[in-house]
Amino acid sequence: MNEKLKRLRAILEEMESVLVAYSGGTDSALLLRVARDVLHPNLLAVTARSKTYPVRELDEARSIAGSLGIEHIIIDTDELADERYAANPPERCYWCKRALLGRLIALAAEKGLRHVIEGSNLDDKGDYRPGERAVRELGVRSPLREAGLGKSEIRELARTMGLPNWNKPAQACLASRFPYGTRITAERLDVVERAERVLADMGLSQFRVRYHGEIARIETLRDEMPIVLDPGTAEKITACFREIGFRYIALDIQGYRTGSLNEGLER
Repeated sequence: MNEKLKRLRAILEEMESVLVAYSGGTDSALLLRVARDVLHPNLLAVTARSKTYPVRELDEARSIAGSLGIEHIIIDTDELADERYAANPPERCYWCKRALLGRLIALAAEKGLRHVIEGSNLDDKGDYRPGERAVRELGVRSPLREAGLGKSEIRELARTMGLPNWNKPAQACLASRFPYGTRITAERLDVVERAERVLADMGLSQFRVRYHGEIARIETLRDEMPIVLDPGTAEKITACFREIGFRYIALDIQGYRTGSLNEGLER
């Protein structure tokens, strides 16, 4: 792993100056930390603020960037204004990523920064990820992947470097909670965010609330299912979810899994 870290540092050093597409997750936080060590002050962190990401994620991103002493800019995006996104086709992530990276490339040029980099790692090749096509098409670099770093190695490096989010559960935009073809609206995004906040307050660590109209389908880790099924907790979840707007609340017995709504796609 030390060799891979050396490789990552060498890749960044060769770039000379970078704009980091920084979400606040473990991957992008590690990338930002190493970029700071190698390139400071020739770097800029940029985070997108939109209705598709929970407010708590933005607050954490701000906190970590501030603790690293890095210039951090937040830009507002409105994915819902693009029908190719709001209609929620399987290529939704491509249009979102292409629009965001296009703005970051323009901002990097304005700031005199040579490269835009993002936090994809070696393990991100497994699931259906149309956004990666936009990364390739626009020439954005993925230094963690180039250095051969996988998720477990990234977490370990983040831990040893003292990053507070080293063990943070994987996150994805709130639009990923909707089956393809289900229209994404600001109101529906708010419903999902509020429902997931309820589960976080109940002590769950890794979960999703998948939106199926009147039905909320909860995915969580198998060893955390007893929390949801506890009669008292289940009653509280039911009451809160119904107040939010769901009529039926289901627990998915397959448990939490990334990209579960991709399972029906023909590839």
